[in-house]
Amino acid sequence: MAISQEVILKVENYNVEFWVDGVWYPAAIDMNYDVHAGEVLAIVGESGSGKSSSSMGLMGLLASNARVSGSVKVKGQEMLGISNSQLRKYRGKEVAYIFQEPMTAMNPVYTVGFQIVEVLRTHLNMGPADARLRAIELLGMVELPDPVKAFDKYPHQLSGGQRQRAMIAQSLACDPALLIADEPTTALDVTVQAEILSLMRNLKDKLNSAVVLITHDMGVVADLADKILVMKDGFTVEQNSSDNIFNRPQHPYTQALLAAVPKLGSVAVRELPAQQADVKPVLDIQNLTIEYPKRGRVPAFKAVQDLTLQIFPGEIVGLVGESGSGKTTVGRASIGLLPVKSGTISVVGTDISKATQKDLRAIRRHTGIVFQDPASSLNPRLPIGESIGEPIFLAGLAKGAQLNSMVEDLLSQVELPRHYRNRYPHELSGGQRQRVGIARALSLTPDLLIADEPTSALDVSVQARFLDLLLDLQDKLKFACLFISHDLAVVDILAHRIAVMQNGRLVEQGSRDQILKNPQDPYTQRLLAAVPVPDPAEQKRRREAALKLS
Repeated sequence: MAISQEVILKVENYNVEFWVDGVWYPAAIDMNYDVHAGEVLAIVGESGSGKSSSSMGLMGLLASNARVSGSVKVKGQEMLGISNSQLRKYRGKEVAYIFQEPMTAMNPVYTVGFQIVEVLRTHLNMGPADARLRAIELLGMVELPDPVKAFDKYPHQLSGGQRQRAMIAQSLACDPALLIADEPTTALDVTVQAEILSLMRNLKDKLNSAVVLITHDMGVVADLADKILVMKDGFTVEQNSSDNIFNRPQHPYTQALLAAVPKLGSVAVRELPAQQADVKPVLDIQNLTIEYPKRGRVPAFKAVQDLTLQIFPGEIVGLVGESGSGKTTVGRASIGLLPVKSGTISVVGTDISKATQKDLRAIRRHTGIVFQDPASSLNPRLPIGESIGEPIFLAGLAKGAQLNSMVEDLLSQVELPRHYRNRYPHELSGGQRQRVGIARALSLTPDLLIADEPTSALDVSVQARFLDLLLDLQDKLKFACLFISHDLAVVDILAHRIAVMQNGRLVEQGSRDQILKNPQDPYTQRLLAAVPVPDPAEQKRRREAALKLS
């Protein structure tokens, strides 16, 4: 659909500042842009550049220590300075948000269905029965398996990708004129990501909606965006059409950002580390089955079935598959966070499938885990320095000045300023919180690292530096790593071997090149075909080819 001349969002001389320790710190400086009906504007830049803060401020969603100035107009109506009751009439109906972290954006005490129904009944003249039917229809639109059952589930009962889809359904409930999507595909695997991008494109075309897309995934930008605005340190460094930004970037920062984008098949073969015959695997999973027990009317569910996998010292194994395939369940079970129905899991030679809590405490000194959702995995009441130092202190390795020095070194390793140690999680961006989780996981120099989507919240330039850091640390410390990800380009960079999961089963495993260059299973072939590439022309060609096949 052609882009309309109607301006849905107009932002002029817009500034966002935060009051911290008696000083106003700018997050967005003198921003100017507009978005027309039927147009997608992508805002890209490093974590902490002001992307999310500037967009949250458009509709008064920032914390009380923030202030905004300038002009923000939605369909000609000035948003800055109007009352909260007036803003509530626009939020959800005219302007909808897809937030970066679904676990913290959704209310944990209400079911997913209730929260969608609440939006529908607040803004539209709908009865309970009609709202329920519409909510189930929306959950089906975003490809949640069994929408009727999903309607009655709580957010914690869904996987990360499923929660993201539920929140997208909630955002689309009232057919908004403006959709602000903050990392809408962060937690989604590539096949569902392709479906969500198609859904957003169809919504935009059907309703002639304007879309502001905030993301670090340049493949997503290439697939969806008409215009791109590049931010760094609160400033707009470049703003142009998608074609010009990708093919003729002017600013050195934009050029560096594009150079950092991982591409499938762009790295040399990673040789498997040489293993002596008597070397035992660090992680040895044999015939593993994990079942979530029956709860009330919810029947028992086998999340993992008959899985066998080994990881040796110095080896990185990438575990990939769709959201809900059982990847995270395997990772959590590997450090004793979930009970095992049958089979065995051995970590550093110790069978943890029947271990007591006392046994697990000793084993966990040899393991680290980076969780998928950085906001819910950090204690909101502790400064990040204490969160990072806590494992070191509890293990009795250091205290006092020595502990402080170790915490600061870990912050430096994940490229956060040392003075951030006194900040709380809510004062950091999503990507910065993820880096804190990574520093905490590496604090005890583990033999086994479970990395559950560790780069999902990182922008491409920080992601590239983190991947280099992880490879350097892994080469130096020789720890084994189970790297769980939906980003196949990232797995391509890191992994020696790749294992592919579907519906709780291992469908294929082999060396990196075997899986990525010559996949045997049709499911693996579909995963690879769905990976977006950072090239608008190529993405358009692939979309048109897919339409012809459908």
